[in-house]
Amino acid sequence: MTADLVSVLSGARVMPVLTVPSAATAGPLAEALAEGGARCAEVTFRTPAAEQAVRAMAAHGGLVVGAGTVLSAEQAERAVAAGARFVVSPGFDEQVVAACRELDVPVVPGIATATELMRCLRAGVDTVKLFPAEPLGGLRTLQALAAPFPGARFVPTGGIGADRLSDYLGHPAVLAVGGSWMATPAHLERAAYPEIRRLTAEAVKRSTTWERSSTWERSST
Repeated sequence: MTADLVSVLSGARVMPVLTVPSAATAGPLAEALAEGGARCAEVTFRTPAAEQAVRAMAAHGGLVVGAGTVLSAEQAERAVAAGARFVVSPGFDEQVVAACRELDVPVVPGIATATELMRCLRAGVDTVKLFPAEPLGGLRTLQALAAPFPGARFVPTGGIGADRLSDYLGHPAVLAVGGSWMATPAHLERAAYPEIRRLTAEAVKRSTTWERSSTWERSST
């Protein structure tokens, strides 16, 4: 049976979403995130360096590293071989889900509509990525989707900044929130690791204000 995302993330409620242009930045980036208190990170497969970045950050040992923007079963296999502990996709793809089950890693497909959410639930996937969260309507859309599907959990990502983090985390259906503001490509280009550490620490501090509701605690046991 595929590992559960709740146990893999071990209570982490904020997830830096990273676009890493050069694998040379992966080690210092992992260190800055870990020093800021992050416990997990998603490396998007949007750059040629993504696979190497996953490998380097996973080897750091301070973070649970996952792969994002995974569009195919082949990418999922490469990501897991590099050390990814979970896989995130911008949409729902049966082949990606099947590959992750074979690899025994959690998969978080992206959804934007109730129809897509129903397809995920029918496939046995109850944790989904609401993407792109803010352009879709943000928390109001999440609330509307969560109401008729009480068994679903959400990891909203897309356009979320530090100012919206607490709002999302206050909803009991939200497992974690993903965001890129803590470590942007511009930060990495400037080697602004102290800034990454500071922004991560601020986000982690906000995230600890909220505890997952008893509903989700029961669902993960």
